Amino acid sequence: MKNTDTNIRVRYGETDQMGVVYYGNYAQYLEQGRTEWLRELGFSYKWMEANNVHLPVVHLSIDYKLPAFYDDLLTVRTTLKQIPSVKIEFIYEIYNESKQLLVIATTVLVFVNSTTKKLMKAPDYLIERLNERS
Repeated sequence: MKNTDTNIRVRYGETDQMGVVYYGNYAQYLEQGRTEWLRELGFSYKWMEANNVHLPVVHLSIDYKLPAFYDDLLTVRTTLKQIPSVKIEFIYEIYNESKQLLVIATTVLVFVNSTTKKLMKAPDYLIERLNERS
């Protein structure tokens, strides 16, 4: 399925006293990977929210392999697991500049109508764009 690579430079404030990325910051790296994945399709979270769609995360799983350090240039590879329905699932791999695999992660998000706050199917515009690029 479609994937996107996003580069992120580790900032000092994202690390602990040893210069190692604090584990909780990886969720933000995954989010940045997702938003860039969506942007490459021609959409943004802001645009989708303006069109009555929210995408809350309902599941997050992270398997830490190796640490990332201050000033590392990371590559977040974001891959769509399958064509979405009411949920959209992503698989992530985070690599350092030496191409070492640091993290494997997954997220599940659901499509929610921002007015009714009820689950909804993935918007047609998203499905159509994914089918165009398959």
